[in-house]
Amino acid sequence: MDQTSEITTFNLENFHQLCEHLANKDADLRGILNTHGYPPMWTRDNTFETLVHIILEQQVSLASALSALNKLREKVVEITPENVLKLNDEEMRECYVSRQKTAYIKGLAQAIVSDEINLKELSEMSNDEARKTLVNLKGIGNWTVDVYLMFTLQRTDIFPIGDLAAVNALKRLKQLPSKASREEILEISELWKPFRSIASMMLWHYYLSNAKKKAL
Repeated sequence: MDQTSEITTFNLENFHQLCEHLANKDADLRGILNTHGYPPMWTRDNTFETLVHIILEQQVSLASALSALNKLREKVVEITPENVLKLNDEEMRECYVSRQKTAYIKGLAQAIVSDEINLKELSEMSNDEARKTLVNLKGIGNWTVDVYLMFTLQRTDIFPIGDLAAVNALKRLKQLPSKASREEILEISELWKPFRSIASMMLWHYYLSNAKKKAL
């Protein structure tokens, strides 16, 4: 019996095993491992700061988001709901946070302070339950939830269809036309169930490795 079928979260002990499992099923994923090695096991702590970071990453470069996060750290030292709620809009702008994202972040902070959202409870929920809870908050959509489920809760079976890097890497890997539909992309990702999160990390690794080569 294949014991991998019972795995619902990934960790340092099983991550490479799951990469190999996928590579044995998909020659293109095997090609990523052969050419670029194992992807990093990207993870983040289950904290308010992590969710703030993911919100800041919406529709901007990773470097821009990290710059804003670091400015917030300088401003409040510790990024907690209470500390962020003390900042006014001008202080948030000084940290490179847009008015729209300020509203999202403060809404999240208020939800945590009022116990509408409990991060420990989120970690104990199913993927669907956690998604339903989080998308009720303004500014948190499916991409934000996908990243949180993958990187923070380390759930194994998420494919972030809203992530351009993952989708473009898949198109390139599978030699799909640039106008390939959402349905076509999702159909291919179905082949990687129940480990689509690990496949996505392999795709990001492929994307970043190729981007690095182009920059040299």
